[in-house]
Amino acid sequence: MSINLLTYDNLKIFCEAAFHRFGFNEHDSAVITDVLLLADLYGIDSHGTNRIVMYHDQIRAGYIDIGAKPLIVSETPVSAVIDGMSGMGQLVSKFAMKKAIALAKTSGIGLVTVRNSNHYGIAGYYSLMACNEGFLGISMTNSLAAVVPTFGRVPMLGTNPFAFSFPAVPQPFHFDASTSVVTVGKAEVSGKTGKALPVGWGINADGYDELDPSALLRGIYAGTAGLHPLGGGTEEHGGHKGYGFSMVVEILSSIMSGGTTSNHVEKEEGKSGVCHFFAAIDPKIFGNPAVIQNKLEIFLEELRNSMKADGKDRIYTHGEKEAESYTRRIEEGIPVNEKTVEEMKDLADYLKMDFYRYFPELKI
Repeated sequence: MSINLLTYDNLKIFCEAAFHRFGFNEHDSAVITDVLLLADLYGIDSHGTNRIVMYHDQIRAGYIDIGAKPLIVSETPVSAVIDGMSGMGQLVSKFAMKKAIALAKTSGIGLVTVRNSNHYGIAGYYSLMACNEGFLGISMTNSLAAVVPTFGRVPMLGTNPFAFSFPAVPQPFHFDASTSVVTVGKAEVSGKTGKALPVGWGINADGYDELDPSALLRGIYAGTAGLHPLGGGTEEHGGHKGYGFSMVVEILSSIMSGGTTSNHVEKEEGKSGVCHFFAAIDPKIFGNPAVIQNKLEIFLEELRNSMKADGKDRIYTHGEKEAESYTRRIEEGIPVNEKTVEEMKDLADYLKMDFYRYFPELKI
């Protein structure tokens, strides 16, 4: 399976045009594209350009209401509950994190939980919104059930990612990860590139390891197979901890918002029901923000400079790989696998867009 290097600028223009053809206005198309391409730039290929066809399918299925506007259902000086009104997840989530940041600016902390939304892209986009304001940022979401509980065989939980960002120099501490061994998107990418799944990613309907990505994905969408929680399928390697972390995300997003738990997401015709949670915390409620940040920066440097394992020459702190990938991909291009390019070409044809006008380098 070949890989094509596409420039950030060309991908940005294409994605914005495609979302505009979907029916979004120019501003909203730019916001959605910004979230997707940050994933690509950070090296999170499962949540970037790879997702554009999925969003189109969800719009056609009625899950996403293009014209929806999120509604604040209730509010206190430090919290809010928002109904996403079946809107595009990126638009709902940016609105929600802006609300959390506004609350934090006046009260020191902002906690916002969201119901009735859709897939929102990478969790870290929103935690970084708060971080860029000098705040601690947290972002979580549930999703379509794709993960089996420890000792279970039927998917009951989403991949339920968690992102945490805190200001630091030379780059923020930025942790963004699913509470499952991997995301559904990584299994999709494996299928597109023709790679078998590693042992331990997920199980089939018979309860055994599934190595065929297409079979695993079919089982996930049929509710008969699933990914393992972070730590794997046994307690010996801590799978129960990933299961517990996933439940924390579920409680803060779907339970606290009065929304839909992962096992009921996309089960009602024309409604997704994805739920999110966002937090922005001003460090000044704990002390001098500059002193707190400096203490973190010292610790991060001590981590990077600590003794390396045999054969290893570097210890990364969270956010470094993403920052380096961002710089490299802006300069060299974003790698997009052949299958995703084919999907984008088919979508462009469907939308009556001249695909090769956006990507002349791909014209044969």
